[in-house]
Amino acid sequence: MNKYAIIDIETNGGVKITEISIFIFDGKSVINEFTTLINPECNIPPRITNLTGIDNFMVKDAPKFYEVAKNIYEITKECIFVAHNVNFDYGIIGKEFKALGLDYRRKKLCTVRLSRKLLPNKQSYSLGKLCLSEGIELRDRHRARGDAEATVTLFSKLLQLNGKSEINVFESFLNPRSREATLPPLLPKTVFDNLSEKHGVYYFWNEAKEIIYVGKANNIKQRVLSHFYDKKKKEISMCMATANITFKETGNELIALLLESSEIKHIYPKFNRAQRRSSESYGLFSYKDRKGIIHIAWNALKLVKDPVIKFYSSSEARSFVEKLCEKYELCPKYCHLQTNVSSCFHYQLKKCHGICRQEETIHDYNERVEKALSSVSFNADNFVIIENGLKENEIAFVLVLNNIYKGFGYINDAYDLTAQDYLNAVIPKKDNRDIHRILQGYIKKHTDCMIVLDTNFNEKQSSDKKSDILDLFSS
Repeated sequence: MNKYAIIDIETNGGVKITEISIFIFDGKSVINEFTTLINPECNIPPRITNLTGIDNFMVKDAPKFYEVAKNIYEITKECIFVAHNVNFDYGIIGKEFKALGLDYRRKKLCTVRLSRKLLPNKQSYSLGKLCLSEGIELRDRHRARGDAEATVTLFSKLLQLNGKSEINVFESFLNPRSREATLPPLLPKTVFDNLSEKHGVYYFWNEAKEIIYVGKANNIKQRVLSHFYDKKKKEISMCMATANITFKETGNELIALLLESSEIKHIYPKFNRAQRRSSESYGLFSYKDRKGIIHIAWNALKLVKDPVIKFYSSSEARSFVEKLCEKYELCPKYCHLQTNVSSCFHYQLKKCHGICRQEETIHDYNERVEKALSSVSFNADNFVIIENGLKENEIAFVLVLNNIYKGFGYINDAYDLTAQDYLNAVIPKKDNRDIHRILQGYIKKHTDCMIVLDTNFNEKQSSDKKSDILDLFSS
């Protein structure tokens, strides 16, 4: 007969345990219990105190985790670990043991996932709402013992329903090949099973049908699964809130990267941070002064006609120019990093060749400036990148005109493509610095993927993938 360790913990915000309650259940009755406050050895935020009632004073004299670790290990030994949202409690306890240099492994069952299977069609599967709908008494909500005790009653009911079910749900969940214990509690297994294993972009949705995360992958199913195994606080919180996953296949990695970036900026998902920035407002440009010296500067985007590159803030633009100046040994005076000076400070540090002191020729200095500028621009102003499409005999393409990203599209792979074929297939997308970063990185790795067009948008040179594309675009 199986024994179950039905557990609930409270934390200081998803990092350190402040209270734990364990009920050992033999399938009929509770045969043992262990409940204690735990000193997390760090601050408990006021918002957590407001939720649980546990404050810093209450845990001041409580045992630290290492002092109760043996009790927790022994009492749960040879038991199946059960909790409401089991991956959260199991993950936090596992981290505490890992910090002590110990490995904590138990079989797991999640009462949220079991409830979704044995008590279908509930509006909510939160412990409070579930107990209310099933007439289960829940005392001391958001305290470990109160929540664990209610989970025991819920689990007992689920065990009885399982006995009446045609399929042994408990056994199927415990089967290591089923992945039921790995999946987020709100996510149906069928959703995961139906995920693509191809290139594409995937979307995590919460119960309110809001997209909370967007990601890209070369193998969507494999990448999604990696989120479920990740034990970082952000990943755990995101997975706990995930109730659905959708995806779009892209046919190749490049368009997956471009679509991911575009979707993040359009949707602003809660758990995406890297590219969740407001629209760009500054631009980099260059000009020649009366002496013929090329200056590099930045200004508000509305005042820059043809920016070399765009930025989200003035500080970001300045930081970028500083790195460019250092890498190509340019003069800070002519990069507008040092103003109202007759000669720059970098000359004394031997980082400037002396253009500001007339000790370097304008020709030599301008050559380095042009090299610096070309390093942040595409090799050509007008080009198409050719990649694999979504199906056989189809290509995907990415279009850049006048150094501006226009979007991507799909079209039948043929050697007699017309200009109108491409124009009709373009899916318009917004240009920004993140897109330029993606494209530049890709082009460096795939030098033969471009069809380069001259200023009249005629083919100038091409990879061996496509030929005979003339007068592709009109200005």
